[in-house]
Amino acid sequence: MSTWNQSLTAAGIREPRLRRDYSTQRRVVRRYRRSAYLACRLLLPPAVLPHVMAATAVMHHGDNLLDTGPKPQRAAAWAAWEQQVRTALETGTSDDPLIRTLLHTLTAHPRHREVVESYLPTAGAELEFTGFVTEGDYQAYVDAYSLPAFFTIAALMGPETDPDGAFRAACRTLVDGSQRLDFVNDLAEDLREGRPGIPAETLKHFSVTVEELAAGQASPGLRPLVEHEVEAARADLRSARAVLDLIPAANRPMVGALIEIELLTAEALLTKGADVLRGSASPPVPATLRVLRDARRRARAAR
Repeated sequence: MSTWNQSLTAAGIREPRLRRDYSTQRRVVRRYRRSAYLACRLLLPPAVLPHVMAATAVMHHGDNLLDTGPKPQRAAAWAAWEQQVRTALETGTSDDPLIRTLLHTLTAHPRHREVVESYLPTAGAELEFTGFVTEGDYQAYVDAYSLPAFFTIAALMGPETDPDGAFRAACRTLVDGSQRLDFVNDLAEDLREGRPGIPAETLKHFSVTVEELAAGQASPGLRPLVEHEVEAARADLRSARAVLDLIPAANRPMVGALIEIELLTAEALLTKGADVLRGSASPPVPATLRVLRDARRRARAAR
């Protein structure tokens, strides 16, 4: 029996069609996010892996709907998808393989239903996003969209209960750092789409204009701007290590590796500096492999 099939069995997924549904979602995640898929395969406990694959595939599908085409098309596509999911949640059935995996994951993790229901209305924040005026606007976006979206996956690796909200708060810190890092790293692409993720007030503080950036002009303030945003992201990511004390030991290697790879990306961005206008930075492969190797050792020890 393959490792993947062993994971399906460990997760209690035994019905043939459902096993095929989960395998389809695994292939989707493997195609669009190979490094994340590899980390999940190496580090997650077998019983958790299929459910995280399903949740990640749901997130990927939602992102595609919100990113593809003009706004009216995106809004209509999301509305139709949201209605499909809500109908499935009410009836417990669906003709869609992706939604069937989601329903089964909610059966295995009943508390996750509330997480999914909180995520479904968040699309408006992404659909309306055209950039931020202030840091407060950015923080509101993290609360309205980034955190609920991330939590659909993170909650599957978290504690059974979170009575004081400590786990969610730690995830919020992690998401803040990761989202800020993404907005800096994706600056060139976001400029082409006309919606940079760095607040206008921050650009102004460093005497950087959207017009200069869109024209590919690296003004003297660009490197300090990148350093400022990356340092803020890095501070959050370091603080987010506190989440590891709040989750089951078996899931810590995966979450810990995620944080460390984000920190490696931050280092790469600092090195890239103003060249971020030419494309995004990636964490160095040797260092990433070391993070995964060390996390794999911890994962084996935890089992």
